[in-house]
Amino acid sequence: MRYAKNVLETIGNTPLVKLNKVTEGIKATVLAKVETFNPGGSVKDRIGVKMIEDAIRTGKLNPGGTIVENTSGNTGVGLALVAAIMGFKAIFTMPDKMSKEKIRLLKSLGSEVITCPTAVPPDSPESYYSIAKRIVETTPNSVLANQYFNDLNPQAHYETTGPEIWEATAGRVDYFVGGLGTGGTISGVGRFLKEKKPEVKIIGVDPEGSILKEYFYTEKIGEAHPYLVEGIGEDMIPGTCHFQYIDEMITVGDKESFRMARRLSREEGLIVGGSSGSAVHAAIEVAKTLDDDKVVVVLLPDTGERYLSKFHSDEWMRENRMFDAKLLTVADLLKAKSSALPPLVFVKVDDTIHTALDFMKSYNVSQLPVRGERDWVGHVAEGNLMDLVLASKIAGDEPVEKAMGNPFPSLALDAHYADALKLLAEKNPAVLVKDGDAVVGILTKYDLVEFMLTKLD
Repeated sequence: MRYAKNVLETIGNTPLVKLNKVTEGIKATVLAKVETFNPGGSVKDRIGVKMIEDAIRTGKLNPGGTIVENTSGNTGVGLALVAAIMGFKAIFTMPDKMSKEKIRLLKSLGSEVITCPTAVPPDSPESYYSIAKRIVETTPNSVLANQYFNDLNPQAHYETTGPEIWEATAGRVDYFVGGLGTGGTISGVGRFLKEKKPEVKIIGVDPEGSILKEYFYTEKIGEAHPYLVEGIGEDMIPGTCHFQYIDEMITVGDKESFRMARRLSREEGLIVGGSSGSAVHAAIEVAKTLDDDKVVVVLLPDTGERYLSKFHSDEWMRENRMFDAKLLTVADLLKAKSSALPPLVFVKVDDTIHTALDFMKSYNVSQLPVRGERDWVGHVAEGNLMDLVLASKIAGDEPVEKAMGNPFPSLALDAHYADALKLLAEKNPAVLVKDGDAVVGILTKYDLVEFMLTKLD
């Protein structure tokens, strides 16, 4: 029989998957090292086992002890798996910007989670680094895994991730692209690959707001600024980041990261986190300049299932102004409308002028589509109706068909945002939205302007 003695034996040997749609038009081969296949769903499973086995071997952690770590979530999951299998307690400190899914996942593995302020310096007593240290100081038989300064972090990748990439590509890898957080992954992989093939290029990816790229090029520690992508970037220099193995650093913003992560899900079937989006965005920028004989390997650190309430949510993307207008559809515009109004308010062709004006007042709208027996036959506008009544050209009890203008144009739900923009810019006061033959909503100029001002950057 073939089986693992426990779940920890299933860590590693993750697959390389060729990226096809997001790399359209690129000559080079771009392969993703998909770390979501690890049992804890991330690359951090690799370091958890190694750090705790060493703590046990050196007597720093004894039976019944407590594992403590400051983590963005994934290292915590890797350590929590170890704690569950080996019978240890686990306490993790996390920045409060991390997703609810990560916190719930750690708790489901029996761990205690303490959330700490994100926007404080690393040496602040409130930082998740400082609080983790205090817990160890006050908890007997406990150990700080210390991923940021534990050399077993990059060593784990030197011994596993690097060799796996080398073997899977038969030594043909020319570029390795990976995000930097602790720097352990890129340092271990970079060291191994450069020993095997000195000309291989190692490309680090840093989020906008992090200090690591500036330090790489200037050896100066700049000022960190908040960013939303999780798991990469730092406001201090980790001891596990060995910059001598890195050839180039690329900065990627939140928008590019999240948009690419969503594309990987929709176009490649890879449900990954935001840092994977960062890495693939950078890998594509690198690959654009390469010929068809080159091989680029990009590491995807974790699963996107931990971010379903964040950037994998359309609502979250709209609220945080992260949507790319080029990818928006009419359905996205319709979803963003206020729920205070019914999806569609209209009058029938034989309704009176008085009824139309009452509807406009009740629902605070200035135009209404007019429904005929079988189709949409026109529209009425508040300004026009009032002008006609004031000029005694029409009475309130007359039907709206005597005062209606042309029917509103219509668009399908999957029509592009730009199509709605074009129609509304052509002096059409509104556009009907159809799902097949059925009209399911209406978009006005006000709806579009509000979306542009509040949801797009």
